[in-house]
Amino acid sequence: MGEQPIFSTRAHVFQIDPNTKKNWVPTSKHAVTVSYFYDSTRNVYRIISLDGSKAIINSTITPNMTFTKTSQKFGQWADSRANTVYGLGFSSEHHLSKFAEKFQEFKEAARLAKEKSQEKMELTSTPSQESAGGDIQSPLTPESINGTDDERATPEVTQNSEPRAEPTQNALPFTHSSTISKHWEAELATLKGNNAKLTAALLESTANVKQWKQQLAAYQEEAERLHKRVTELECVSSQANAVHTHKTELNQTIQELESTLKKKEEEIEGLKQEINNARELQAQRDSLTQKLQQSVSGWLRKKEKHTGEKTTRKSTWLLFNNNKKEVLEVLLSVEKVHPRFHYYSYWKQKTLKCSF
Repeated sequence: MGEQPIFSTRAHVFQIDPNTKKNWVPTSKHAVTVSYFYDSTRNVYRIISLDGSKAIINSTITPNMTFTKTSQKFGQWADSRANTVYGLGFSSEHHLSKFAEKFQEFKEAARLAKEKSQEKMELTSTPSQESAGGDIQSPLTPESINGTDDERATPEVTQNSEPRAEPTQNALPFTHSSTISKHWEAELATLKGNNAKLTAALLESTANVKQWKQQLAAYQEEAERLHKRVTELECVSSQANAVHTHKTELNQTIQELESTLKKKEEEIEGLKQEINNARELQAQRDSLTQKLQQSVSGWLRKKEKHTGEKTTRKSTWLLFNNNKKEVLEVLLSVEKVHPRFHYYSYWKQKTLKCSF
């Protein structure tokens, strides 16, 4: 049948850095298929993963291997034959647990297979040892052919006992036990190496945990600082809103004051215009008064010239009364231009009331 896959999953594959023995080095850019294979011919379980045509994991499962879960989605194991530590990152805790269960199952199967193979080796080695012992019991030596002085002296003992068989039989189990002890020494050395690697990995994990704790503390401090900063910014924002509201009120007040100032300026301009008009009217009044005086003086001079009489109040009034129409027309024209001055109405009433 050969080697067949018996379980497969997908994971990100890592190996321990061979230089530092601390950092993980990714051997695949993305998740790849990781499979358990069983070789029925050799009774061997292997973990194999390919990235394209490149084998990134080729690890034979032995009874002394241990798969360790270092986090909810990450696990690792040490391979002394490959002299490395493999790490797998799974997409979920369920996939990690399933892979770990299969690892333990196939590890136990490998242990049983190894024990059976050792039993078969012991069973097959025992007859060969016995036959080898028989051959050693009768070696072709001068003593076995001719016999020694003791054998010649005590022939009965030589015939009824086998003095050479006992040390030979005792020596063969000693040789087999030394082979087993060497094997277990090798296993012990492997275990020590795996233990050292696991210890290094544990120390690395502890260092990583300390580093993560420091990073977590730094992140917490940064979060607190940012929280304080946000609080300060919120306070500044509230103050800015108050300032903005106050500024809006001030702008409204300024606009109202500007509007009031504009109205006052308009009023001032109106007053200035009225003052100018009043000055003009005053000038016109003065001019008219002067003209009127000149006219009256002219009339008086004419009267005196024609009559040769002195002008009296009565004669002046008579002269005015005679030229009343002309004077009132002048005053009426003034009143039409400047309604504030009622010269015409005043003089008309005056002329009606006064009589001589």
